[in-house]
This record gives sequence, C-alpha cells and structure tokens, in this order.
Amino acid sequence: MAVKSFNPVTPSRRNMTVLDYASTITATKPEKSLVKGKKNGSGRNNYGRITTRFRGGANKRRYRMVDFVRAKENVPAKVATIEYDPNRSANIALIVYADGEKSYILAPVGMKVGDTVMNGAKAELKPGNWLALKDIPVGVNVCCLELLPGRGAKLVRAAGQVAILRGKEENYAQIKLPSGEVRMININCHAMIGQIGNLDRMNVKMGKAGKKRYLGFRPHVRGVAMNPVDHPMGGGEGRTSGGGHPVSPWGQLAKGKRTRNPKKTSKNFIVERRKK
Repeated sequence: MAVKSFNPVTPSRRNMTVLDYASTITATKPEKSLVKGKKNGSGRNNYGRITTRFRGGANKRRYRMVDFVRAKENVPAKVATIEYDPNRSANIALIVYADGEKSYILAPVGMKVGDTVMNGAKAELKPGNWLALKDIPVGVNVCCLELLPGRGAKLVRAAGQVAILRGKEENYAQIKLPSGEVRMININCHAMIGQIGNLDRMNVKMGKAGKKRYLGFRPHVRGVAMNPVDHPMGGGEGRTSGGGHPVSPWGQLAKGKRTRNPKKTSKNFIVERRKK
C-alpha cells in the first residue's frame, strides 16, 4: 500500500500523509454478520474512574470479529475482500469457506482477492494458511502466533510484524519475535504463514493534532510542566528537568527500571531476552 502526500494548501496538509487505500482496500462496508457495536471506554474502568490518562473523544467505531482461532480445518476458503479495520493497524480479509461460512482474518503480505487459504495440517506453506508449529519447517516466517494451543493468536498481530521459527526440540519450538526475544512455544500451537500486511503504516504522518484526537488520544501533559501538588517532577523556578530520577505521578521510577516480576513462571520459556 503506497503513501499519498498532498499539496501544502494549509499548514496541516504540508506534512500530512495518508495510505492509498484505493490500491489495496476492495470493500468500503464490512460484512454485517461479523460486526458488533463497540463502546469507547475513554480510559475508565467499570467504576467509571480514569485508570489510563489522556484518553477519550475517539471517532465512533464498530468492532470486526476477527477469527484468531481458525478451528475449521481442511476446508478451503476463498478471499472475498480486503478491508480496513479501525480497531487495529493491520488490514483484514473476509474469507468464505466452501460450505458458505464467512470469517475475518488478518491480511498478510501478498494476499489478494480470489486467493485460497486453508487451516490445518493439509494446508500449503503459503501466506494466509494456518498450521501447527510442528508442521512448519524451520526458518519459515510466521505471524498470528498462539501462546497456548487452541487459545487463539496472541502474538505478532500488528502491521508489518513477523516472527521466525528458529528451531524445534521435543515439545517446543524456538520463535524469534519482532522484539528480538527468543521464546519457547509448544509445537501444538498454531501460526499463520507469512508477514502481517500494511507495511507502509509506519511511514504515515498525521500532520495535525486533531487527527490524534480522532483516534481517541487527548493531549499528554509533561510532569515537569505541572505544579508540585500534581506531579513529583512538577514545580521549580523557570524551566527545570524535575530533579533526580524521572518518575511516574505515583513515584515509580521511569526510563530504565525493570518492572517485570522475576518470579513470573513464563521466564522459563524465554531463551534470549529482547535487546535494549
């Protein structure tokens, strides 16, 4: 998908770029049976209290029910449309199985309308197909990766992301994740062949603050710009850096302090930590 720029007829247009959806997206309206309403929580919990600051005011969205489990095995499905999804960075593909059932999946690089995809051990090694790690050769690029068998894809789901199957030993496969971390995952877990599409999303420039508001992000206020009553780094005469080590509003050290629990059981499955 190409990136489209504009003539600078206004200050915001000067630096603004958008994705050229016409070259990739083939449908403007989603499949009605696979859509449901989505409430904007505005960073609040079930008591209505703000738990995530600087959120709210997003454009209204409808949620597309993407199938991350893909339990229908050995039934071919044809790609009907490639669609935009406002709830994620990747595009989605509407697939229609041979028995008529419809489903949404994440669209990998190279997927086109009319392609055939399949789930299960009989599937070929081509982008969009869903196989168990035990059936995938070493060195193949994968995405939409399960952490536990049958629980659905949890890892490598953002636009442009890809993981590599580095090796297998007994009941576990070694996967190199996009962060650089190498992790052991059960070979009965499934993954999609290929790389998540929409690679050019990282090159888009919003151009104006208002576009960030459409996405549900409110202005973020720096701690050093606040008063001492509002933030540990606030106050002082003139412009100050906050003094001492940077902290969160609740005093937790920021910028470098390790927050991962050393007693977390999943540490036994990490072969190499991600690079700093």
